[in-house]
Amino acid sequence: MPFRHLNAPGRLANLKPFAVVDIGSNSVRLVAYEGLTRAPTPIFNDKAMCGLGRGVAITGKLNEEGAKRALAALERFRTLCHVMQIEDIQVVATAAARDASNGSAFLKAARSAIGAPIELLSGARESKLAANGVICGFESPDGIVGDLGGGSLELNRVKNRRAGKGISIPVGGLSLIDMTGGSPKKAARIVRNHLDSVPWLADFRGRPFYAVGGTWRSLARLHMVQRNYPLNVMHGYEISHRDAADFAVLVERINAEALVGIETISSGRRPLLAYGAVVLDEIMRRAKPSKIVISALGLREGVLFDRLSKDQKNNDPLVEAASDLNILRSRAPGHGEELAVWTDVFMRTTELDENAEEKRLRRVACLLADIGWRAHPDYRGEQSFNIIANAAFVGIDHPGRAFLAIANFYRHTGEADVSIRLRQLASARLLDRAHILGAAMRVAYVLSAAMPDVLPHAPMKCRRGKLVLSLPKRLAAMGHNRIMGRMKTLGRLIGREAEIVTTE
Repeated sequence: MPFRHLNAPGRLANLKPFAVVDIGSNSVRLVAYEGLTRAPTPIFNDKAMCGLGRGVAITGKLNEEGAKRALAALERFRTLCHVMQIEDIQVVATAAARDASNGSAFLKAARSAIGAPIELLSGARESKLAANGVICGFESPDGIVGDLGGGSLELNRVKNRRAGKGISIPVGGLSLIDMTGGSPKKAARIVRNHLDSVPWLADFRGRPFYAVGGTWRSLARLHMVQRNYPLNVMHGYEISHRDAADFAVLVERINAEALVGIETISSGRRPLLAYGAVVLDEIMRRAKPSKIVISALGLREGVLFDRLSKDQKNNDPLVEAASDLNILRSRAPGHGEELAVWTDVFMRTTELDENAEEKRLRRVACLLADIGWRAHPDYRGEQSFNIIANAAFVGIDHPGRAFLAIANFYRHTGEADVSIRLRQLASARLLDRAHILGAAMRVAYVLSAAMPDVLPHAPMKCRRGKLVLSLPKRLAAMGHNRIMGRMKTLGRLIGREAEIVTTE
């Protein structure tokens, strides 16, 4: 079947969609991606809460009703992939199918239902893929990865974009409910005994713990609601060690239905919350991480990451995502690249120190500078702000995301107020840099009309106490009052007097 819909203007050219189907102990999920890239973009996401692993810890067999629901979901996913014209489908099965005595019979039926081969993951392989998902989702993760499913917990170490040799232990939420008869206190003892076999946890004290899995994301969602957090983005959400420990004890102690924000959690996930809190609490007691970092990327993205070339794996996921959005939404994508270089020259001469991460964020902000141009001029700042604040970016923390959104809001609105709540996520230094960058981009816009091949010929530099824009004769007419007004605004932010000069 031809991939005719891939020529849609809203899709990147030369990419073929790819799908991962994950047959887990609690849910069966399909995620379809635009293509095999370093910045994976889901085009469709669906799941069925099947409870396939319910009772496996006691009976040794897959839940019969859960198996029926799983097979029905797989047949539906097969049809969905056909509708989306996806031919490249990778299917994996985890703890429930691995541990159950009737797992092989189920997988035979599952292969027929999905119409594709199924890889039954070992515990070590599952752990490695979860760690790869975290590597895919963060620029340079360094700490412990924990992926909590219904049947098991996978633990691994990540550093320098490499995963260690991980392990799997049978303390998933469903398994703990089965083994304890629904007692979180008994579950804590079981988890503690299993963690005794993971001595290297203590070696990572003071480093982040990257939490993967639907139960831990649900706990984080409740924590967000209780904090009235200003950003509705799960990936990269951070909770301090102390706060996470206190919150875990709270969730263990009271009935889930009494938790603030419980209506945001699906009914199928609620019974697992206390057990997710138990596992997290015991890990924190043993590993003493500096903070909990929520990863929305896990096993499925690890499958995708595993198939990338070495060069692709070394790409910056945030820069790649911003470049893609620049291509899809800007008037002239080349302008964004030139804007990044133009601001390089400007920043080098300001005497403002800029570390590597700040320079990276500035480049990304330049790539995103024109993505809101189709909106009405009065709302371009607001639209750009909302797109960036809520985009499916990876490789960025929440303060960095706030910087990008605020800088591009200023780029359109100048001195207008921006979300006070989101400002709280960024440091005073980042807010200052966002304001300066936004003001510089406003100069660049009226100078170039967001078109390429202008900025390289009109550098803006600080010299001899002034902010100087140099225009060649062919662009001398651009030195009008409007651009001088914007330069004066920028000059006030950096303590320089604005000047425009004409060059040969």
